[in-house]
Amino acid sequence: MRAATSTETPEATDGMDDRVAAVRRFSRFYSRRLGMLQDAFLQTSFSLAEARVLYELAHRDKPTATEVADALGIDRGYLSRILRGFGERDLVDKTSSRTDGRQSLLSLTARGRQAFAAIDQRSQTDVAAMLAKLSRPDQDRVVAAMGAVERLIGEEDAKMQTSYVVRPPRTGEMGWVVARHAVIYGQEYGWDAKFEGLCAEIVAQMIAQYDPARERHMIADIDGEPVGSVFVVKDSDDVARLRLLLVEPKARGRGIGKRLVDECIVFAQQAGYAKMTLWTHSCLAAAREIYRKAGFAKIAEERHAEWGVEVVGETWEREL
Repeated sequence: MRAATSTETPEATDGMDDRVAAVRRFSRFYSRRLGMLQDAFLQTSFSLAEARVLYELAHRDKPTATEVADALGIDRGYLSRILRGFGERDLVDKTSSRTDGRQSLLSLTARGRQAFAAIDQRSQTDVAAMLAKLSRPDQDRVVAAMGAVERLIGEEDAKMQTSYVVRPPRTGEMGWVVARHAVIYGQEYGWDAKFEGLCAEIVAQMIAQYDPARERHMIADIDGEPVGSVFVVKDSDDVARLRLLLVEPKARGRGIGKRLVDECIVFAQQAGYAKMTLWTHSCLAAAREIYRKAGFAKIAEERHAEWGVEVVGETWEREL
């Protein structure tokens, strides 16, 4: 046992070798248990490092390679080789930064998003299967223990937990969409229960008439918690409608709203629509700015007071 330094008490160093050995033993166990030592991560064609790069690109709004390297703590040359391979496989796009021509902005292509979605779903399934072997109290103990490790050791990482994923809704989350629209719009704009009723009608209709080939339901998720929503529904054979865009107040400022709208546009284009339309209101400044930057333009407006206050409803459209 080494002697205590001037900043360490004998109590702090007593048994340190045993604690270090325990941490290293847990690291070996955890790496093996989650398949991190295999050349193909989660039985996919990607290594663990490649999967982590895909994760960062899926959860960030057009980051630079420097930002990705810093977030992962990996060598920039190594990252460059990974990105070059992604480019050859049509998984990533690069565009020049408007503010710094030396930097390239990275984003996943449609194929890249599909590749990440497959990895994400496989990881979700594998971890769920691992936890399913435990009783509910033991599941809670495992999650609480992991949370303690993250809080005590990863304080700096915790400050950077701004990542999110866009995924299909899980059971019960369509009800969450209705409830959060009602609460947030009631608090921020004074809209009454009739607005909640409208949202409920829209959601019920979307569920009943859902066509996965031409419609898409999306939830933005942070650490398993829904923080945003958006939907693409069929308005006609040629026109898609964007509905129920929402971002929780605590999750705003991270580019989630923009990402959700971008996902809608990409899906509508791939589904063969010629145009996308939406209905919004003049008081929704942040949403309107997202729509404007995404290429939508207002084509009509009409005043109404259906939800207890007078508002101006607006119809916006965008050619695809």
